[in-house]
Amino acid sequence: MADEKKFAILIDADNIAPKYINSILNEISNKGIITYKRIYGDWTSSNAGSWKKVLLRHSLTPIQQYSYTYGKNSTDSAMIIDAMDILYGGDVDGFALCSSDSDFTRLAVRLREAGKMVVGLGESKTPAPFCAACNEFKFLDRITDDDEKEETPKKKKKGESDNKKKTAADNKKAPAKTKTPDIPEVTDTEDDSQDEETAITTLETIEASLKDIILASGDETNGIDMGELGSRLQKRHPDFDTRNYGYSKFSIFLKKFDFLSMEHIGTSINVMLKVPEEDNSLENRIVEIVSQAGEKGINLGTLSSEVNNEFPNFSPKEYGFSKFEQFIRSIDRLEVKNAGPLNKKVFIKNGGN
Repeated sequence: MADEKKFAILIDADNIAPKYINSILNEISNKGIITYKRIYGDWTSSNAGSWKKVLLRHSLTPIQQYSYTYGKNSTDSAMIIDAMDILYGGDVDGFALCSSDSDFTRLAVRLREAGKMVVGLGESKTPAPFCAACNEFKFLDRITDDDEKEETPKKKKKGESDNKKKTAADNKKAPAKTKTPDIPEVTDTEDDSQDEETAITTLETIEASLKDIILASGDETNGIDMGELGSRLQKRHPDFDTRNYGYSKFSIFLKKFDFLSMEHIGTSINVMLKVPEEDNSLENRIVEIVSQAGEKGINLGTLSSEVNNEFPNFSPKEYGFSKFEQFIRSIDRLEVKNAGPLNKKVFIKNGGN
């Protein structure tokens, strides 16, 4: 189609394994037409051997970048320079940056500033800043099927003979490893120092965002269109993908949250917050706490702490209120009064039980 977006795929061979190539191409093909497929690495190195088998099969253009410093990733600068050349000279709408290296964070920011869509693809160890810099970030180790990961020949599992070979190979590797301990240590140090926090958004954060988006943007009666909800959630959390949590579709993922309901309205599906059934036990307990305070009343903040201690899952948002004070004011038997410039107290209303 003429209006399909054009994408440039740039792969850091030092940080991405060839087993992910199908997932990378499939993800970007779903978003538009792939016009550039470039992969960066030192192709004179034995470490690049596994990628060499994949280059021709998927028509990837290898870009040679020598390792000038031992133990350092040499592809970063070449990939960044090419990305800027394509930005200014190529007719593309978006970039797929394939790496788990946070060094590409600034590049992602710059491409977005130029109005380009940026899709990041890496493993779940990718530092959070790089993920947040992209419009979307896909965790390849989460979204790649186990069957698809096997890009290399599967001629293993032949019983004891293979086990013996493996043991012999391990024994051979052991002394070599002790001679060059600096190699793995450099990698581990980079990972630890790079990372403030890896980026997969927790379900608790997703749950809070869903509630907030529906309350802020949804219709009071009909909620919010499911497509719009997914789009807004993706903008808040670029790494969000239902496959990270074991679900293939957004609609199925939403069913896991018991505070949501879905309804067909016309040709679309709308998502709304379930209105909690009137919880007399909660209201009665709050009134009881205020009653125990007597005529002097109870500080609003103190009351909030006591309610949260007894009802850890309580949230005024679930009752349609943005603040605890508004929820308390909705209880007929209670009233809130100013007890000072920064102090509010809750009392039993005159005549209340």
